[in-house]
Amino acid sequence: MAYTTIDIPKEHFNVITYTGNASAGNAVTGVGHQPDIMWSKRWDGGWGWQKFDTNRGGNYRQKIIHLGSYVEDSSSNNVTAWGSDGFTLGTNSAINGTGDDVVGWNWKAGTTSGLSGGTITPSSYSISATSGFGIYKYSGTGSAGTIAHGLGTEPKCVIVKKTTALDSWWVYHFNTHSDTSTSGQYYNVLNTTAVRATNSGAWNNTNPTSTLIHLGDGGNVNSSGSDYIMYAFAPKPGFSNIGGFKGNNNTNGPFCYTGFRPAMVIIKNASGTEAWNCWDNKRNTPVGSKNAAYTVLEPNSTAAETSGSTGQVIDMLSNGFKVRTTCTEVNASNADMIYLAFAEFPIVSSNSKIGTAR
Repeated sequence: MAYTTIDIPKEHFNVITYTGNASAGNAVTGVGHQPDIMWSKRWDGGWGWQKFDTNRGGNYRQKIIHLGSYVEDSSSNNVTAWGSDGFTLGTNSAINGTGDDVVGWNWKAGTTSGLSGGTITPSSYSISATSGFGIYKYSGTGSAGTIAHGLGTEPKCVIVKKTTALDSWWVYHFNTHSDTSTSGQYYNVLNTTAVRATNSGAWNNTNPTSTLIHLGDGGNVNSSGSDYIMYAFAPKPGFSNIGGFKGNNNTNGPFCYTGFRPAMVIIKNASGTEAWNCWDNKRNTPVGSKNAAYTVLEPNSTAAETSGSTGQVIDMLSNGFKVRTTCTEVNASNADMIYLAFAEFPIVSSNSKIGTAR
């Protein structure tokens, strides 16, 4: 019996690296699909994280939201086109500087019609019930409401940014280790190290359902007349996994079963004022164990990647990841750690191929 309906994860999510050349028309290929969203970061230097998607209308290919408290930017020098296997870049140094090493995380959505329900109707959207991923552009109402997501199962992670103001990115995250029934009371902040906080203005103290995402009346997610972009992720067996664990402050740290060999893992210590940490399968140069991932980027920081065998280390295995550090950003004692992971290869696919560690 197949464990997953997605045999080739890169057709829905993939990590790529490329070298910038500062030339307009720099075509980046090898993604494995036409992206609907691309997050990028120059990993060898101090440029901030960038996010591009296909849902913000008009000159959408050239609109960018920095992963920070910035407004939307519509420079013509960013992503100038989406292709069937990647994207084309302009001359923006943040994504295409001469000789710069850049990493891009790419998701495919695709369905842009047929969504109905909820009290807030997105002006545009792109969703994939197959991979459990959706992008939604909407205007706030100033009153608690709901958005139909069309993913077929409950999103466990929702990320929202007001595009017209200097507001932070707010994150709903379902923690499978604790607070499962009350996750909707909490929000995390993606562009800072802030501790998890409660605010009914975020998600109206309500977890998403199989059909709806709940919003409160908070300015970061639902101010009257303001424009927003939302990304929603619902876990899919063999492709994506969203959850949490209790840290133990030990190099023999917790093991998190995902059902696949990860291509990307993000972890945040929700209990503390610690940085977000991101690993992937393309930047990492193993030291010692070939399964160990050492090279970390922090979504809340413009800093270049950090690496080292005594730092933020996890093993990326055939069926999940194991924490191998006492670093409080990743494994603080008795802290609530939250994570988001996407697959490189499932344990078992419908073609009977078996996923292995490296």
